[in-house]
Amino acid sequence: MEKDKNRYADAPRRADWTIDQNWPSYSAAEHDRWNRLYARQARLLPGRACDEFLAAMDALALSPGGVPDFEELGARLYALTGWRVVAVAGLVPDDVFFEHLANRRFPAGAFIRPEEELDYLEEPDVFHDVFGHVPLLANPVYARFMQAYGEGGRRALARGQLANLARLYWYTVEFGLVAAPSGLRIFGAGILSSPAETVFSIEDMSPNRIAFDLERVMRTNYVIDDFQQCYFVIDGFERLLEACYRDFGPIYERLRSAADLAPHEITPGDTLITRGDFHYFRGKADAA
Repeated sequence: MEKDKNRYADAPRRADWTIDQNWPSYSAAEHDRWNRLYARQARLLPGRACDEFLAAMDALALSPGGVPDFEELGARLYALTGWRVVAVAGLVPDDVFFEHLANRRFPAGAFIRPEEELDYLEEPDVFHDVFGHVPLLANPVYARFMQAYGEGGRRALARGQLANLARLYWYTVEFGLVAAPSGLRIFGAGILSSPAETVFSIEDMSPNRIAFDLERVMRTNYVIDDFQQCYFVIDGFERLLEACYRDFGPIYERLRSAADLAPHEITPGDTLITRGDFHYFRGKADAA
């Protein structure tokens, strides 16, 4: 077992919380861990991940060639959409996170998960952040959405309504699905970096799958430590950008008096794509 699963925890931080990745310091074991995580997901994603993600992987030349060097990866990304990848030791304060996104910088955790946490890790690591999040930043429309999210985050903080905006991030950037001509496909990084949820999110009958509605999403609580009880399905990145590229002020005013919704809840206004039977969640509750 590694003594310190995050060896960057005490790395010197700049004012914007970034650190030096120090790519030469990765061990052979760490590079091998990236390669195995990459290979496992690469086998699962064809036919499940959205075409835009798979195309972006090729455009960025991500590969099972060890932990990527952020400088090299960021240069390729910048040439496509003007985004860069900056190294951080772990989670950063909300205001710092939004400032990075608003300026087309994606803060990626530099450490890689230890062997004993290969299948599940609470804190985002380099595999989740780089494999899961970075590829779609090579898509111009998605890249604009992420920049707009960062700009909106600063306003949400000022209004004291960050919880509503965080739900939008959770149900799109982390756990979003998209309707494609060939069926439901994954674009959320939390799914794309998880072998179990890659299959569960689009093939299991347990969860609800609901057509994306901005205010509905911003009212809905979520599950942090298990599979999602509902997934929201967008029609495409252009539609997502169109729905979110606006002044959220009137929405926030309405949300102040609207009750939060439970993750499993279905409302009369929902457009259900699949109604979940919740057998997975009931089974876990019965076993507890």
